[in-house]
Amino acid sequence: MSQKSFDQYAEKYDSWFLENENVLLSEVKLVAKTLEGCQNIFSVGCGSGLFESILRKDYGIEINEGLEPSKDMAEIAQKRGVNVTISTSEDFDYADKKYDTIIYNGCPGYITDLEKALKNSFDALNVGGKLIVIDIPKESGYGLLYNLAKAVKSWDHPLLKEAYPRNPYPIELVDQANWRTTGEKIETMKKIGLTDFEFYQTLVAHPVYSNDKAEEPIEGYDKGDYVAICAYKR
Repeated sequence: MSQKSFDQYAEKYDSWFLENENVLLSEVKLVAKTLEGCQNIFSVGCGSGLFESILRKDYGIEINEGLEPSKDMAEIAQKRGVNVTISTSEDFDYADKKYDTIIYNGCPGYITDLEKALKNSFDALNVGGKLIVIDIPKESGYGLLYNLAKAVKSWDHPLLKEAYPRNPYPIELVDQANWRTTGEKIETMKKIGLTDFEFYQTLVAHPVYSNDKAEEPIEGYDKGDYVAICAYKR
């Protein structure tokens, strides 16, 4: 994960979510679903701590420790009550600390060597622990839309006219992402030794309409534009 990805864009990141409140609520509901009954949680790529603060306030889910390569984002997360270490997920040393749950929410597309990052987290899980990977699938509506915007370097292009949400994700952050297919992420997780997979999804409506109302998460990964892959260390 690159530190430069979100340095100087922290305010734009938060502003986008606050302008797209129902998208945010849909995604928070999905994250909360994956964390039902979870304890001793570590958040990789916690960003500004926006999700962590909402989960604490609205769902009673405590995430007190996190990792974030962007110092700008980490400063905001600290103010929101997350004890953040500034490091990339590939290079982070868990220093023999063990967790029951480790979550990657929305950050896999910004991690260069996802296998290395997940292996580090796998080693830091207690036996029976749960690893959660949540992101936009490359093959989804948002994934295809974002990759097209990335290819043309702008939202202001004839091919994208009236095909993207009113308040689109900042092009600077779209440009730096590398979204993977759900299949790719599953294979990587299997490779490092995770088993007993579970899947949840949200943002089933087309991106143009995804902010019209908040969605409840559903099982599976074949419809949603935001997909959670959960697996366990046995």
